[in-house]
Amino acid sequence: MIPELGHFALALAVALATAQAVIPLWGARARDPRLIAAAPALALGQLIALAASYAALVWCAVTDDFTVLNIVDNSNSLKPLIYKITGTWGNHEGSILLWCLILALCGGAVATFGRNLPSALRARVIGVLGFVSAGFLMFALTESNPFLRVWPPPLDGQDMNPLLQDPGLAIHPPVLYAGYVGFAIPFAFAIAALLEGRVDAAWGRWVRPWTLASWCMLTGGIALGSWWAYYELGWGGYWFWDPVENASLLPWLTGTALLHSAIVVEKREALKTWTILLAIGTFSLSLSGTFLVRSGILNSVHSFANDPARGVFILGLLAIVIGGSLVLFAWRAPVLAPSGLFAPISREGALVLNNILLCSIAAVVLTGTTYPLFADLLFGVKISVGPPYFQSTVLPLAAPVFAAMTVAPLLPWKRARLGPALIRLWWAMVAAAVVGVVAALGLRRGLPALAFAASAWLIVGAFAELVERTRLFRVSLRTSFSRLAGQPLAVWGSSIAHAGMGVTIAGIAGMSLAISTIVAVKPGTTVPLAGYEFKPLMTMHPSRRAFTTQRTTVTDAAIHTNGFADIYTVLGEEHDGEAVLRLHYNPLAPWIWFGALVMAVGGGLSLADRRLRVGAPAKRSLAVPA
Repeated sequence: MIPELGHFALALAVALATAQAVIPLWGARARDPRLIAAAPALALGQLIALAASYAALVWCAVTDDFTVLNIVDNSNSLKPLIYKITGTWGNHEGSILLWCLILALCGGAVATFGRNLPSALRARVIGVLGFVSAGFLMFALTESNPFLRVWPPPLDGQDMNPLLQDPGLAIHPPVLYAGYVGFAIPFAFAIAALLEGRVDAAWGRWVRPWTLASWCMLTGGIALGSWWAYYELGWGGYWFWDPVENASLLPWLTGTALLHSAIVVEKREALKTWTILLAIGTFSLSLSGTFLVRSGILNSVHSFANDPARGVFILGLLAIVIGGSLVLFAWRAPVLAPSGLFAPISREGALVLNNILLCSIAAVVLTGTTYPLFADLLFGVKISVGPPYFQSTVLPLAAPVFAAMTVAPLLPWKRARLGPALIRLWWAMVAAAVVGVVAALGLRRGLPALAFAASAWLIVGAFAELVERTRLFRVSLRTSFSRLAGQPLAVWGSSIAHAGMGVTIAGIAGMSLAISTIVAVKPGTTVPLAGYEFKPLMTMHPSRRAFTTQRTTVTDAAIHTNGFADIYTVLGEEHDGEAVLRLHYNPLAPWIWFGALVMAVGGGLSLADRRLRVGAPAKRSLAVPA
């Protein structure tokens, strides 16, 4: 009975999403207040229906309802309760339903928190979200129905992929999906602006909080995924330029550019076309990542679907959403008259440079990720594009991004001079030079030394704007601290997020100096590595877990950390009384994820700024005297 209720709730959600896609857009076009007013109710109705559908799927998993094919394929009566719940999104059908639920949450959020928006604009945004949601819900209902029955039911299930039975993978997909799907809101605002033919400072102020929230979630999701790859896959790395890893990096790059571009729209009413195109491109890359994971065209540890019919359906949906939005952009973009002129050397100019470089990095990564697919499809040639390509092409583009990140906040709007800004950063330059020279002398390796110098430049220079705003050392300390306490949270958040990027770069530079070895040892044997001796000094528990249902053995790495380096141990097969161990010494590895956490916290602080939370001020009518 519960599976049927979940299925009917899913069908109801399709109907409500279709109505949400048609009625508000038609009402905004016809200027019918009754149809416009129906938009929030339809969005909340779809959210309630999808919440009921997903709750039914969770109930089936928790109660071991093996009459449901999805539960048979991805669960087992012996599986711990937490993984029965999280396993509902650890498979194709459940993950698509979760995607639709988060998309409905986006519509519900606009309906609930967008009351200060103009009614016609809110109706258009909700309508666009309903259109996208209707497409994915139709996909879930027709091609990826999680409530299909099986009869006769088996006594037990086949269990979930053992690699996914892990705390990191329990929370990684929802956070990542929140980032992916969250960019649907800026996309909807962009389409609504094109339909309306207007982008102004108020529009930029409305878009920025939604973009920032999605960016924070995507940053956290990527960090969780790389952390899981680090400790669970047993190869000692955190990022291997896997195609599916790149699929999450691409919208993060363009989303970062979108976030900074929206600031320019809000402050100067410039870069309107840039911002609209970035909003379309970021969500399009999120959808493309979904296609890559679920179409079966990628060979990746992350992909879990290989049904061509599903791939064709998603490809068609991509063509409609991405192609239609780009056609609309080509038709309506000329009406977005540019304003807010600025000189090349200005804060706007620095943000334009930031956009160009980030989009160039995204183009390089997209080329390296998809070129093997097209080479195989068109020429029948099997090629592999690995880390050497990405490292040699991305690093030259990333270096000027790091340079501009620190300089841009010190440049005035509209027109500036580069010299005074660099003079005010002399202390950041000295810190970077000292760190770079010390690293070069100690490591005798140029590239890591440059990376450590860039890290110091970002971390120290991230707070240059705060130093300037507080006039530190130019007024009394009491006055400086008073000014510091009065700074908006958005300024603090920006500085902390930029510093977090510097911390992550330091961690990546440290990991480039990692030392590893593979040894065969007997009990009581001492093994030297990186100045350490592996002997009876500390207890670590590398292990291999056997899953009898799927006849799979999973390796669990043992990691001992002091915050500055990880000692990483992986247990291999036993041979002739000796155990094979893979030993790694990973300097500064924890800083990679600590830096990502700092970036997300900085974004959260900016989001907590009241100027962002309240959005554009609503117009108030003047009181009429009696």
